[in-house]
Amino acid sequence: MNKSELIDQIAASADISKAAAGRALAAAVSAVKGALKEGGTVTLVGFGTFYVGKRSSRSGRNPRTGAAIEIEAAQVPKFRPGKGLKEAVN
Repeated sequence: MNKSELIDQIAASADISKAAAGRALAAAVSAVKGALKEGGTVTLVGFGTFYVGKRSSRSGRNPRTGAAIEIEAAQVPKFRPGKGLKEAVN
């Protein structure tokens, strides 16, 4: 399912226009991004939790030249599915 199909599904389920569903989806994604950017978590009971994980620095290789490079530490978004989502998939 892509973004436009998700908007169509939201519009049909909530009985709202596609434009309103698109704005609602954009607002929800923006809210999740904002919370994660501040280092917080977003928990949707029955669906899952979005949180920020830390990836430590490490050494790697440039695939083109084979030279050793140092890869910096980074914060990465992660998702842990909730019980309801796990049960719905299985």
